[in-house]
Amino acid sequence: MIEPIPEADPEAAAEAHFVRPDEKEGRFLAGPRSRIPEAVEVLRIAREFIRGFRTLHFVGPCVTVFGSARFREDHPYYGLARQVGADLARAGFTVMTGGGPGIMEAANRGARDVGGASVGANIVLPKEQRINPYVDVWTDFEYLFVRKVMLVKYSYAFVVMPGGFGTLDEIFETATLIQTGKIRNFPVVIVGAAYWEPLLDFMRHTMVPAGTIDVTDLDRFLVTDSPGEAVQHILHNVIDRFGLAWQPRWRPSRILREGRRQGRGEGDARGEGDGRGRDGSGGRG
Repeated sequence: MIEPIPEADPEAAAEAHFVRPDEKEGRFLAGPRSRIPEAVEVLRIAREFIRGFRTLHFVGPCVTVFGSARFREDHPYYGLARQVGADLARAGFTVMTGGGPGIMEAANRGARDVGGASVGANIVLPKEQRINPYVDVWTDFEYLFVRKVMLVKYSYAFVVMPGGFGTLDEIFETATLIQTGKIRNFPVVIVGAAYWEPLLDFMRHTMVPAGTIDVTDLDRFLVTDSPGEAVQHILHNVIDRFGLAWQPRWRPSRILREGRRQGRGEGDARGEGDGRGRDGSGGRG
C-alpha cells in the first residue's frame, strides 16, 4: 500500500514556475541562424564549459543529489535530504547539487552541518534561482545542458530525491548514459519509495513487458527510505567496484590560477573561493 505523499508548499511551487523563456538559450534552440551568431554561441558554450571545468576540477570525489526546489524547510523530504547530505559528507564525499533551494539546499546544508564539502552547479533562470547559502564552491550556468554535464562528470554516484520534471530529466538522462555505456555503472539510489513507486510500477509493468527497457535496467536502482542504507550502498560500489581512494590526484596550478578562484559564480559562498574538496581529492579523471 502506498503511503500518502506530503505536498510541496504551494508558494514555493509558484516561485518555481517559470513562464518567460530564457532569451540566450531560447535563441540558440530556436532554429538555424546566420553563421556568425552560431559561431559566437559555440564560443560562449565553450567558455561556460571551461569555467565549469576550472571551478569543479579539484572539489573531490562527489555524489550528486537531485531533487525538487519546491520543498520548504519544514517538509519531511527536506529533512530526509539533509540527512542524506550529512551521511554522504561523513563518508568523505563532496555533496554536489544544483545549488538552488529545496532538496538541493537541504543536501548542501547536511554536508555543511558535519563539516563536509558542499558544491553547487547553479542554473541562471529568467526568474533567478538563488544560490543557497550552504555551498562552499559554486559556479553559475546559463546553458542547462552544460550544467547537466557538470552534475554527472564529477560524481561517483547519484541520489534521486522526490522532484518534478527537472529531476525526472536528470534521473532518466543519467540512467540512459549508464545503459548506453557512455558512463560507467555508477550507483543510482532512489530515496522516497512511496513517492517513486507509481513511476517504478509503470516501468516494471508497462515498459518492461513492452520491451522498451530490460528488467536489468531497473536492477541498477536501489530504492530506499534510509540515508544510511543509501550511503553504504554507494560506498560498497565505489570502493569495491571502482577502486575509489581518498587521495589527491592533481594539484592546482598557480600558473593557471587554479584553486583560488573568486568572482561571478566562481567563488566560495563565504568569500574564500577554494576550488578543492576538504581533503584536496581529485575527481574521477
